[in-house]
Amino acid sequence: MRPSYFKPRRFIKRVSPSPRRIRSLNLHRYLGDRIHDQRFWIINRQSISRATAIGLFCAYLPMPLEMLIAALLAIGFRANLPVAILLVWISNPLTWLILYTPPYLLGLAILGETGISLHGITVEMMMDQLLALWIGCLIFGTALGAAGYVLSNVIWRMLVANEWSRRKDYRRSLEEDDGQSPVDEKDRADEGLP
Repeated sequence: MRPSYFKPRRFIKRVSPSPRRIRSLNLHRYLGDRIHDQRFWIINRQSISRATAIGLFCAYLPMPLEMLIAALLAIGFRANLPVAILLVWISNPLTWLILYTPPYLLGLAILGETGISLHGITVEMMMDQLLALWIGCLIFGTALGAAGYVLSNVIWRMLVANEWSRRKDYRRSLEEDDGQSPVDEKDRADEGLP
């Protein structure tokens, strides 16, 4: 029996919406038939890494319609559309204060403003000083997008290397049991040898 293990491609296919579901969304109205292009639904290391970078960057944009911007960037950079849009949801009304406080403080520090108490920060206070929030969010979004790109690349490669290692171990165990590898048996059968 073959060993079971985690496959990123199967997992992403399982949690992604179906093409029929996508056609029923209003997203088709904004993006047209380009949304059905297979390039935006391909699940490979490059498209997932690009989507991770785009989604994390857009999650730190302190503005409405981050999903639309993520979708447009995913189309422009040929990234996986569902992953890019899904990662934008890190930023939501429940996480705004936690997510935007460090960039806000960084923006204030860059602008030279001091004396802000960490306990007194509110979303309204951040909205009053949008320049500081935008500067910090652009820096954080760029850094997290780059880190997400590298990390997703590394994780994907590790999973693939682990899969190949397991396959190699599985084949080795079959060779020990039968005395010859399953590949040799197939080759011998193709060549008409006993």
